[in-house]
Amino acid sequence: MLREGINGFCMALADSVPGVSGGTVAFIMGFYDRFIGSIHDLAFGRRTERRAALSYLEKLGIGWVIGMAAAATVLSALFESHIYVVSSLFLGFVAGSLPLVVREEKDTLRSDPKAFVFCLAGAALVAGITWANSAVGGAAMDLAHFSPVTAAKLFVIGMIAISAMFLPGISGSTLLLIFGAYMPVIHAVKEIFSFHFSYLPCMAFFVCGIVAGAATVVKAIRLSLERFRPQTVQLILGMMIGSFYAIVMGPTTLETPAAALSFSSLHLPAAALGVLLVLGMQMIKER
Repeated sequence: MLREGINGFCMALADSVPGVSGGTVAFIMGFYDRFIGSIHDLAFGRRTERRAALSYLEKLGIGWVIGMAAAATVLSALFESHIYVVSSLFLGFVAGSLPLVVREEKDTLRSDPKAFVFCLAGAALVAGITWANSAVGGAAMDLAHFSPVTAAKLFVIGMIAISAMFLPGISGSTLLLIFGAYMPVIHAVKEIFSFHFSYLPCMAFFVCGIVAGAATVVKAIRLSLERFRPQTVQLILGMMIGSFYAIVMGPTTLETPAAALSFSSLHLPAAALGVLLVLGMQMIKER
């Protein structure tokens, strides 16, 4: 129980920040296969498999909820007041995660060098969506006031973002950042935990999108990793690389936009801390 709770807590901390996914944490800490298998069994398994999967995911989920509540409360304030420190930390997470994923999947990557084109496609996809979102100014979302358009948008974003939680690559929060929903969602979660329930209608559609995405995406991910693993891993790596650009542009998504992260505003100690945290997770896994 305690171990699963800690694993869920660590996943939540990763899912709450752009740059590293809960899937990456699960991959680094050695419970990724069980996590994906449990999600799959819960949706498509037999009765006994569903019971076992539900028992495991309940323990993981308790830790995840605690971690997400803590992260939303802290990050909402930090993202506004120390944006360049937080963005630098996110960059460190990604920089530390990339070589670990490459090392774990080195045999897969060598098996099909031509699959490198999927890496380029993944990087271009994330960078392109980030650029398009900033170009159209899609970051402003008021979740305190319900509207059908916002609800529909949140449902689709929830479906897309949850897929990243299952992948040891791009994070769901990076996708929220790309679509301009990161700060609105983090702020809404914080306000709901503070008993401000005007955010509930919009967030209900976001949660429904997450559930719908989880039920449909996990089977596709598992099938892709089984049948097209070199291409899928390359795509994941490309999306991780592309997330560097999403993180750099993160300050421009604030309610009062700030300049994009640059070499002069990069906070090196925070970036180094991000790398060390990922390496620490890897050490826990190996022990």
